[in-house]
Amino acid sequence: MSPLEARVRAWMADDPDDTDRAELARLLQDGSPAAAAELADRFAVRLCFGTAGLRGALGAGPNRMNRAVVRAASAALAGWLDRHAAGSRAAGVAVGCDARFGSLEFAAEVARVLTGAGFRVHLLPPRQPTPLLAFAVRHLRAAAGVMITASHNPPGDNGYKVYLGDGAQIAPPADAEIEAAIETLGPLSDIPVADPDGPLAIHHDRQLVEAYLEAVAARSPAPPGAGGLRIVYTPLHGVAGSLFVAALERAGFPAPHVVAAQAEPDPLFPTVALPNPEEPGALDLAFGEARRIGADIVVANDPDGDRLAVAVPDPSQQGGWRILTGDQIGCLLGTFELERSKSDPEPQERLLVTTIVSSTMLSGIAAANGVRYVETLTGFKWIARAGDRFPGCRLVLGYEEALGYCVGDVVRDKDGIGAALALLGLAVTARRDGSSLIEAWDALEEIHGVHLTAQLSIGHESPAAVMARLRAFPPRHLGGLEVTEALDLAGGSDTLPAADVLVYKMPGARLVVRPSGTEPKLKAYLEVTEEVTAGDLDASRRRAGDRLVRLRSAATGALGV
Repeated sequence: MSPLEARVRAWMADDPDDTDRAELARLLQDGSPAAAAELADRFAVRLCFGTAGLRGALGAGPNRMNRAVVRAASAALAGWLDRHAAGSRAAGVAVGCDARFGSLEFAAEVARVLTGAGFRVHLLPPRQPTPLLAFAVRHLRAAAGVMITASHNPPGDNGYKVYLGDGAQIAPPADAEIEAAIETLGPLSDIPVADPDGPLAIHHDRQLVEAYLEAVAARSPAPPGAGGLRIVYTPLHGVAGSLFVAALERAGFPAPHVVAAQAEPDPLFPTVALPNPEEPGALDLAFGEARRIGADIVVANDPDGDRLAVAVPDPSQQGGWRILTGDQIGCLLGTFELERSKSDPEPQERLLVTTIVSSTMLSGIAAANGVRYVETLTGFKWIARAGDRFPGCRLVLGYEEALGYCVGDVVRDKDGIGAALALLGLAVTARRDGSSLIEAWDALEEIHGVHLTAQLSIGHESPAAVMARLRAFPPRHLGGLEVTEALDLAGGSDTLPAADVLVYKMPGARLVVRPSGTEPKLKAYLEVTEEVTAGDLDASRRRAGDRLVRLRSAATGALGV
């Protein structure tokens, strides 16, 4: 028996799922080179905690998402809570799931393990979006939360997302401590499990949904004049649809025209190549519906409802619609929320947050309004907690360029439904004032300068080697510009924790480089800024565009591609 076969058979003996054991048995019996390669990949490593938890392809084995992996993660989480969160058993853990393959079964497995360890489990209604789970953690005063979702990943993936008692995604060192606890677990058969419908399991119904709807609608009610807004909406076959429609009604917006072919949850995501609103073609059906009814705006969520995409009419674009970038939405929302909140008590304590790879325009908006501004590492585990070190601060908006927005603190995570209400409020306000979202963006660039951003994602066999080379031989010039400052965040900084990130600053430009956390890739984030001179916005945009082309070429060369 080979070492690989021995590992496979040992795993099978401990796997709690009959179907997964049979799947591995078939691969062993197959004996073909393809089956051997598949087994080697499934047992090469174990899925480990990445961004807020686990995510990977469905299947049997330690390098896949399955009941065995979920059982181990849940047992480690239970042990961590026992050690670090007093009273966590009584407070319980909120558990939710989306509509992906395996989600219901994995959520039930989480409940089995946690109730078996003596924890209360707050079970959300099935097939609900991630923002509801993040909201539920604080609303129910739970010690933690687990959401079974793979967000906008391909159909064959699923994931296990962990929230702490503050309602934000798990962050260091908790993630590493849970990861270490998984390593020390004994046989899975020794982990006590209980009936997921037993006395420690609390099934929450419409009351929890109503509490969320009331909170987001109160935070972003429809302004006067919303009644005539023609909205096209798609949940991209995900689970946000019914909650989105209910939120619009509760806030006072008109009912949207929902893209019928994408309205119901479907784990196959049959009408899109990838269920990600950032992907080319993902919004094509929505645009068709928008042209048919003469819509004013197109709004989309990703499959678990935590991201927001927006498009607006623009005759200059092919197809007549322009998709706003994540940075444009973030800066528009930041400006709108500051205007809405300026009469609130203690306006000087307001806070805007974004990441080191997002547009720097938000810093100018904050400065112009005299409010606090913070930049964090990528990820909402950092954004949601940015104000924690400033007692008395209140978050007005946090965003990242990858279509994630947190409006206020109703949800301490990105919330594509709550953000949509705020954005629609801005659209109504602009239209009432004889303007539009495009004109609102033009006005921001006229005040703060043109800000063009772009991203490179470059496959590489050894991203670590490229990062090491850049550290040893940092570029002195990029795109014809002198690098005036090079920051290496490997040791952290006064305001940021340690991260494998390099930042190069040039006059009117910036390049941020980091390796992907999940794939053999390097990611580069580019920005150029250009002051608007003589009121000629178009000329400034052309100059910025030319400089961005040069910076992109230089960045590609610097990364060795």
